[in-house]
Amino acid sequence: MDTSRRRHRVDHGRATDAVGRNPSPGNPISLPAGDAEGEIRGAGRWPLVSDMVRVRVPAKVNLHLRVGARRRDGFHDLVTVYLAVDLFDELIALAADDFAMSIEGEGAGSLPADPNNLAWQAASLLATHAGVPPAARLTIRKGIPVAGGLAGGSADAAAALVACAELWRIGASRSELAAIAAQLGSDVPFALTGGCAVGTGRGELLSPAMTSGEFHLVLAFADHGIATPEAYRILDRMRGDIAPTLDLNGSRVVLDALRHNDVPQLAAALVNDLQRPALSLSPGLQRTLSAGRELGALAAMVSGSGPTCLFLVDSATGATRLAAALAAEGVCRRTRVVKGPVPGARLVR
Repeated sequence: MDTSRRRHRVDHGRATDAVGRNPSPGNPISLPAGDAEGEIRGAGRWPLVSDMVRVRVPAKVNLHLRVGARRRDGFHDLVTVYLAVDLFDELIALAADDFAMSIEGEGAGSLPADPNNLAWQAASLLATHAGVPPAARLTIRKGIPVAGGLAGGSADAAAALVACAELWRIGASRSELAAIAAQLGSDVPFALTGGCAVGTGRGELLSPAMTSGEFHLVLAFADHGIATPEAYRILDRMRGDIAPTLDLNGSRVVLDALRHNDVPQLAAALVNDLQRPALSLSPGLQRTLSAGRELGALAAMVSGSGPTCLFLVDSATGATRLAAALAAEGVCRRTRVVKGPVPGARLVR
């Protein structure tokens, strides 16, 4: 689970001085191609930029999440399979003489619009690396629930990097932005790229994963949040001195199912080591998961550190029916039908 407060700060080295160079051919901000909503372009001259930039960024779910032992730096080694889904936050950046932020929408009142916000920190860090003044007005429009296990705060940080790089006319490659993203949070690099990927290290080291077709899910949102650090503390306490040795074998079954669009195989392979601590912190989620299974979901699991629950189904029609049935059962605050994979943080033209 992710909030907009900065939780993951590890120095992976500064991005190269290319972040501050004048844009040139071959050094664009390069994100995955094919987004009909618009993309960052960089062939030839740097495009003329308006005084307003709008970026859309998706939520993520973890289809496979194995957690290793706690490291000396306080983080945990992970092996995870990320999937970006079509539930979005939007960030609008306006040219300004100083820096300010406002937040609207889902859970906005619970988030800081100040230097404690991860998106604010992203803009500040980018400005420092690029050697430009951190001057912009950022408005975040939340669609991703706060503290829901969907990496909404990391998504906003990724959106701030893309938006401010465009607004300030900074020429930076995707790898350079990813290096900055890794300093901000474990999930921020994936929010930049989106799609589907295997995450290792603390989640920030990404390897793209092939998928075939779309995968349909129902998300069930709770009326409360779970702090990710607390979920990890509970997991450590449950394990004591025993923690599994991580390898990629478990994730390979998930990756094979994604590659061949084998939904039943994927359903059988979903796993989340943070589900047990999430259920300990929020026992009522068990009722939500059980209801989803009884109503026909092929698999039911807590998303990340929770409390959002995800349900895998085999079609868009099945997802719509399950979402309505879960809402009628009264076992969650509301439901949302989503599909993935989708691209990561993108300019909307």
